[in-house]
Amino acid sequence: MTTELETVETVVGQGDPRWSVIWLHGLGADGHDFAPIVPELRREGWPTVRFVFPHAPVRPVTINGGMRMRAWYDIAHLDLANRADEAGLQESMAQAEALVAREVARGVPESRIILAGFSQGGAVTLALGMRRALPLAGLVALSTYLPAPDRAKAECRADGARPPVFMAHGLGDPVVPYLAGEMSADVLRECGFAVEWHAYPMMHAVMPQEISDLSDWFEARFRAG
Repeated sequence: MTTELETVETVVGQGDPRWSVIWLHGLGADGHDFAPIVPELRREGWPTVRFVFPHAPVRPVTINGGMRMRAWYDIAHLDLANRADEAGLQESMAQAEALVAREVARGVPESRIILAGFSQGGAVTLALGMRRALPLAGLVALSTYLPAPDRAKAECRADGARPPVFMAHGLGDPVVPYLAGEMSADVLRECGFAVEWHAYPMMHAVMPQEISDLSDWFEARFRAG
């Protein structure tokens, strides 16, 4: 049984939300981490959007000495191909899927739901996005990588969804190497995804130009939907 996650939520605009953005935070953070950027993203003329920022479960993380913290999966190895604990990843994908279902139940169709994530949260976003049968409006993956890319390619459904993808990465990222992000984007393209790739002069972080570019991308999604 999938444990329901606690969330931080904010609605921007008037009336009932017509769109939803589910945003997964990075290792050791929580749902409050990205909530403050919503006013920076928001533009005049956007439809009413519900932003949902879930808290990851608290679990021990091996590379941090077994310290318990909010994490979407355990990390036992620095090797990116084997970094994500498979059981934890599967659990987090199921929890993200449950959040999508909750938005549908609240009146927002899957075609108007965007799944986003930073670092670990972005890894879950890409892993789930590659395996879904029904289309979301888009995927956002910031400073992240695709876990177990060979397995992901094998499990990418031939009849599955191919939503547009926004990926961004810091050129000097010491946590998730820039090349790992680029290679992940290439895997998605091989599987038929349209990836919009952005590189920035930053480390494992988010910067104003990135938020502006992401805002452009959101606006294009809203216009298309």
